Amino acid sequence: MRFFAAIAFMAATALTPALAARPIGFAEQAPAGGALVVALASEAELASRGESIDAATREAIARALRSAEFDYAPGSSMTLRGVGPWSQLVVVGTGAEPLDAAALQDIGGTAAAETSGNDGPVALLAKGLAPSTADAAVQLGVGASLGGYSFDRYRYADPAKKRAPGKVAPLTIVTADAGAAKARFEREGEPLAEAVAFVRDLISEPANAVYPESFVARTREAFAGVGGVEIEVLDVAAMERLGLGSILSVGKGSARPPRMMIVHYRGQGAPAAPIVLAGKGITFDSGGISLKPGNGMWEMKTDMSGAAAVVGTALSLAKAGAPVNVVAIAALAENMPGGSASRPGDVVKAGNGKTIEIINTDAEGRLVLADALSLAEARYDPAAIIDIATLTGSVVGALGAEYAGLLSRHDALADQLLAAGDATGEDVWRLPLHPSYAKDVKSDIADIKNSGTGAPGAGYGAHFIGFFVDPATPWAHLDIAGTAWNDAAEPTVPQGAAGYGVRLLDRFVRDFRPVPRGEGKGGY
Repeated sequence: MRFFAAIAFMAATALTPALAARPIGFAEQAPAGGALVVALASEAELASRGESIDAATREAIARALRSAEFDYAPGSSMTLRGVGPWSQLVVVGTGAEPLDAAALQDIGGTAAAETSGNDGPVALLAKGLAPSTADAAVQLGVGASLGGYSFDRYRYADPAKKRAPGKVAPLTIVTADAGAAKARFEREGEPLAEAVAFVRDLISEPANAVYPESFVARTREAFAGVGGVEIEVLDVAAMERLGLGSILSVGKGSARPPRMMIVHYRGQGAPAAPIVLAGKGITFDSGGISLKPGNGMWEMKTDMSGAAAVVGTALSLAKAGAPVNVVAIAALAENMPGGSASRPGDVVKAGNGKTIEIINTDAEGRLVLADALSLAEARYDPAAIIDIATLTGSVVGALGAEYAGLLSRHDALADQLLAAGDATGEDVWRLPLHPSYAKDVKSDIADIKNSGTGAPGAGYGAHFIGFFVDPATPWAHLDIAGTAWNDAAEPTVPQGAAGYGVRLLDRFVRDFRPVPRGEGKGGY
């Protein structure tokens, strides 16, 4: 009986939304009581940014900051108790440099994290943080939403112990432009934050909950009622008819069949030629016949982070009604070592007719992307193609967890992605895509092999994917193996699933400037 009760509990829990962050509000005055957050670059700013605080309380705060030798550096914070009418008062350092959107989001995220245990409302003072107080307030709200995220779906919750009402009290951004900030946040900021949370949920789920078919179902649910969106899903039979033998080869060893999902959003006034975002969606990667070591294999549930990111980007843009034309392709498969799994040495054919010799079945992400990009070129005549994938361990060795690797044949496209990374704090670093990589992945019996020999693993992977894109098509590859999962929490990124790529790609698509077609660097 207990066994069946446990199954029922897990089934019910799996359908329970992850614990939501505090709702974000906007007001011209701080609510009474609860917590107050003030962001400062120096003690001198306390008088202007904290003008709503009475003089005696401001002096008490200043004495405490001087006593603690608070340095006001970005990311620093200090909590005071028993000062003024608030149960908690938090000072967040901003540093002396002007605050861009990423820095403002970090302040909001720090405010949410530092007040997460407060049983009552939270107020964050926005005055003076940017030339436009409304702009600052929106970015603070986005950051607070992102920083307040947590994934608690599978933790046991005693039904007799309900969450204290104050823990779901809003975090209010206090600004003179409250109405304008609220309207803009609901139009742009909230869709972005919700999309990142959706992506984090997908990545955090175990692979017995998120697999190709359930990934599709959750995506359909997320887009329900959103205008301007078409969703098409190719099952095994449809992919066989289209000759997508590369992705099919990856899914052969699993009881969970692969899927190719296409989410097309076209807003009013959007350009005719879409931007294609293609994501690697390996919902679990055992390595297949080329089996991975068991230590750390649990983390391979995150190998669908690229697919989650492109779908999340489309969700953000569509909910915001952005005037863009974007196609998100999620190449979904589970890589398992079943009896029908592909073997090293097998040869498969991609959708554009090019053949692949499989050297290593653990180099499977590039196989599913080969078909995704072939399909994108054949169908959409895109203005640009960006693929994003947790592709290689070598990019982690090169860049650590601070940067995603960027490889492209087109400088004008790469520059736009670098700019989007700078603007959002989702940083990318460009790596070389040298023409010499071609000979290292040349197959003796097929057009190309899926694994090279030697050090530049990230370059080999990117070169392989680019082999399935016309050299004249503006194309870039993002390797997010080091940025998809956080080992330690940051202001807007929790420990665990980062949801990396949504903010970056959302900004990139909104700001995109057409890139002339033509062969760039890194020929074949």
